[in-house]
Amino acid sequence: MLTYQAGYTAGQFPKFADDVFAIEQEPAGPQRFLLPTAETALISLHRDEALPEPELPRRYFAYSPCYRREIGGYRSTERGTLRGHQFDKVELVHFTRPDTSDAAHQELLVKAEELVGALGLHYRVTRLAAGDTSAAMAKTFDVEVWLPSIGAYVEVSSVSSARDYQARRGNIRYRPATGGKAAYVHTINASGLATSRLLPALLEQHQQPDGTVTVPEVLRPWLKTDRLIPMTPR
Repeated sequence: MLTYQAGYTAGQFPKFADDVFAIEQEPAGPQRFLLPTAETALISLHRDEALPEPELPRRYFAYSPCYRREIGGYRSTERGTLRGHQFDKVELVHFTRPDTSDAAHQELLVKAEELVGALGLHYRVTRLAAGDTSAAMAKTFDVEVWLPSIGAYVEVSSVSSARDYQARRGNIRYRPATGGKAAYVHTINASGLATSRLLPALLEQHQQPDGTVTVPEVLRPWLKTDRLIPMTPR
């Protein structure tokens, strides 16, 4: 549960106030709400702070349930686990100097691609057009996996750079090692794969002609098998 100030710092409020589940609603908007993504909480870790430059970059991650009012989306096929009110997600956030933020953005994109690649999934990376990018973000890449059942790609990770937008809202700065005036940090965030969307992708892309599903090698230590076998109907 987060405060309005956390949502404002992340760029969620006031524009997207209707997309969250409000716990305390007032005329000015939701004062407490369920987090729509862990990014909203992680960005506020250093609100109103000035970090020493040698401590940058700061890298954080969080695994959390996420809650959003949006459901159904613009595609009527996005039902079930593809788009719901609650889902689990790993979120990664970097606080960096302005001159290293583009490299940090690329680093997080590579990490997200490595996760999808290790699962043996067919995927693509798209850069969002300006009109499709969140107002808080300067640049966003989506990592999308192919779902044969709906004949479309669905996003499983979004990797975005807010540059100093969130830092200005949250007054998050760093103190240059050489002295001088504190400057705003840059913030970058990425989804470490939306777990609810991975399940149908894994089942569909790895299903064999006999109905069994090949388990990716990285998951075998947890599932204790290399193949999932459908239950025989009674």
